[in-house]
Amino acid sequence: MTAPKPKTSKRQIEEWIQGYSFLAPALLVIFIFFILSILFAIYLTFNNVNLIAQTYEWNDLRNFRNLLTDKQLIRALQNTAFFALVVVPAQTVIALIMAYVLANREVKGKRFFRLIYFLPTLTSSAALTLIFMFIFNQNGPINQLLMSLHFIDSPINFINDTNWTLKVIMVMNIWSTVPYFMTIYLASLVDLPHSLYEAAEIDGANAFEKLRYITIPYLRPITTYVVLTGIIGTFQMFDQAYIFSGGTGGPVNSTLTVSLLIYQYAFGQNHQMGYAAVLAILLAVIIFIVTRIAEKLNGGNGIENT
Repeated sequence: MTAPKPKTSKRQIEEWIQGYSFLAPALLVIFIFFILSILFAIYLTFNNVNLIAQTYEWNDLRNFRNLLTDKQLIRALQNTAFFALVVVPAQTVIALIMAYVLANREVKGKRFFRLIYFLPTLTSSAALTLIFMFIFNQNGPINQLLMSLHFIDSPINFINDTNWTLKVIMVMNIWSTVPYFMTIYLASLVDLPHSLYEAAEIDGANAFEKLRYITIPYLRPITTYVVLTGIIGTFQMFDQAYIFSGGTGGPVNSTLTVSLLIYQYAFGQNHQMGYAAVLAILLAVIIFIVTRIAEKLNGGNGIENT
């Protein structure tokens, strides 16, 4: 015989009602701005949508078939992948090294340096982009410095050269995101037991060996978070490319990213909101797959696995 299920008391029912009453506002917001938005985006993928004329025309799977012939999408995916492959490892490694140095060295004015390093994170992305456009202008400080050092004979057109524009955006992105990740690493290094370093010193370990065999394994879960956050951020990069190119993705699509391409189809001259919704879903799927792969490759519980 099976034991009878315990009856739900009146008090338990009241607690459930109270609990869900407190959750109701948040659940309502999630439902309206998240679930309904996703469902509406999926509906748009099966339509030709013109926001200006407010027209919806059912077209079955035509928007999905257009993915196979969209040359701009291929270029945008290439630029976005290249951007992520360079920026994510660079910002992760630099942030870890800076945090390790600040946490383990007695540097005068350490708090001041932490504040200075963190300032780029507090500045708006649009403002930083305009500053970098000035710095890398043909008459800007970078060209003047390179010419004064006789590294170049004439100014380099960093802003409008297909070989340089995306690389300048990469430098700017790395410079502005490293302080945030450095702060995360610093907060984690505070909890690292110093007894591990002391034991390693007794065994004759040098600074590099302590970093390799103690610090890096201990910070593995934090590194996973930093990498995943970096991947999501780089795949969603939009504002820097938009400002640098004026929304065109130029020169010659060299700064065209998937997010910028979605904007062009949704709000550009073609007003193809349905196809833009397909690209948005494709980008979400790519980010999910890439982050899952990165999570598996960087998996583990830290120092216990070494």
